[in-house]
Amino acid sequence: MRRWARCVILRRMNPHLRPLGLPLETQAAEGLPRRFWSVAEIEEMVRAGILDEDERFELIGGEVVPMSPKSVAHEIAKSEINRFVQRAAPDHLSIAVATTLRLDARSFVEPDFCVFPRGLTLTALDGPAVLLAIEIADSSLSYDKGRKIGVYAAFGVREVWVVDVIKATTWIHCRLGAAGYAEIAEYPGVARLEPMLAPELAFSLAEIGVHPAAEATSR
Repeated sequence: MRRWARCVILRRMNPHLRPLGLPLETQAAEGLPRRFWSVAEIEEMVRAGILDEDERFELIGGEVVPMSPKSVAHEIAKSEINRFVQRAAPDHLSIAVATTLRLDARSFVEPDFCVFPRGLTLTALDGPAVLLAIEIADSSLSYDKGRKIGVYAAFGVREVWVVDVIKATTWIHCRLGAAGYAEIAEYPGVARLEPMLAPELAFSLAEIGVHPAAEATSR
């Protein structure tokens, strides 16, 4: 870890070693061993300034996965959903926005919304304690509905919504079992969505002002 950190610091001190504007991620060659990171190591690198606090990534099984940039449609949907759920939430529920959900020693994700019982601290929050996770997706839709859903299921998150901002539809994943989510369905924007464990937060995308991306960005 110290050698890796020294390389990063040298590059920051000597920009000519790595031209600005190049991507910060690489694709490892298949078959080669990889060095897996722990949540504690990543958090220590953030504290030390090696990683930027604002850099957006998740840790899946020890591998750092960069997150897609946020589009205008993503931010509009996030703003409208946040305004509704914060007003509708009863006293026994807490709603964290873009929080770090630590799943185990080598994995954390950052759902756009995380609903959980009030009184439970974020440091104690794990998969089974989450009542509902909401992901807002545009270019990340295939990842959010694929590998990331598998991670949520593996760590016991009981219900996950993936909002497709391009079409203004919602994929609901629920009824968690041994093989993953038994019920997976896509709902149109006019459909009323009701969380199994937090029914007070029921809404439709249309009623709170979330429309297909082409309509949303033209407002």
